[in-house]
Amino acid sequence: MPEEEKVLELDELWSFVYRKSDKVWVWLALCRQTRQVVAFVTGDRSRATCKRLWQSVPESYKASSCYSDFWEAYQGVIPEDQHEATGKEEGETCHVERWNNTLRQRLSRFVRKTLSFSKSRRMHHCCLKLFIHRYNLERRSIILG
Repeated sequence: MPEEEKVLELDELWSFVYRKSDKVWVWLALCRQTRQVVAFVTGDRSRATCKRLWQSVPESYKASSCYSDFWEAYQGVIPEDQHEATGKEEGETCHVERWNNTLRQRLSRFVRKTLSFSKSRRMHHCCLKLFIHRYNLERRSIILG
């Protein structure tokens, strides 16, 4: 896929480990064309975590147009000429928002009101990584289909 056609949708969602007061933010970069997660990190909701997300984006996507919400961390990290902050009503981040819903539907530990939860950050991260890997494989088979 040519560089100019690649578009990333960026978003973050919260989850928790052990208790709701121990929030863990999941930051995502989703390719609009393939609907695959190209990068993710977990951490807090800071600029430093956003920077880790941007650093984990593969080089083949670094020149892509990026859409996110208005969270200020994005403006300080994503190059200004590539980034556009938009509201949900504009639909520019609808695929990554939908992916967040899919995650919450398929993994009970990511549901906000649940009896199922991770007891360690490491297990939380591992379960998320496994889910993303399987999800991307599903998407790949659909694309190649």
